[in-house]
Amino acid sequence: MSTNTRDMAATPEQVWRVLSDGWLYPIWVVGATRMRDVDPHWPEPGARLHHSVGVWPLTIDDYTEVLEADPPRLLRLRARAWPGGEAEVDLGLEPIETGTRVTIVEDACKGPGLLIPAPVRHAQLSWRNTEALRRLAFIVERRERA
Repeated sequence: MSTNTRDMAATPEQVWRVLSDGWLYPIWVVGATRMRDVDPHWPEPGARLHHSVGVWPLTIDDYTEVLEADPPRLLRLRARAWPGGEAEVDLGLEPIETGTRVTIVEDACKGPGLLIPAPVRHAQLSWRNTEALRRLAFIVERRERA
C-alpha cells in the first residue's frame, strides 16, 4: 500500500467540504481529466463520481464509488479505470493543532494493475498522491482564506 500524508491549515470540516464536492475531483486528483456526472447523494456510500481519466484523445470513461463515509474523518473509495483495473483509496482526516492531517492510503485491488510489482506500483502511487495532496491543500487553504 502507498501512504501519503499532508498537513493542511484548515479544519477537518473544511477539508470534508471540498471532498464532498464531487465536481472538484478533476482539479486535485492526478489523472482525472473531467467529471461527467456526480450522483446527487455524493459522498454517501454507494454514490458515484462519473469521470474520465487519461489524456485526450486517449481517455477512459469510468467511475469511482464510495464504499464508506464517516464525515469528517474517513472517505473510502473504489476507483475504477478499466481496462487498467481498480484501486481502493482511503482518505483519512485527523485534527491536529495547526489544522488537519490528511492521509491517502491507496493500492490496486483488481485487474492488470496488480501485475505491476508492488515496489514499482507503490512508488508511482506515492508520487501521484503527493501531488494530489498538494493540489487538495491549495483548494482547501485558499478557499478558507477567501
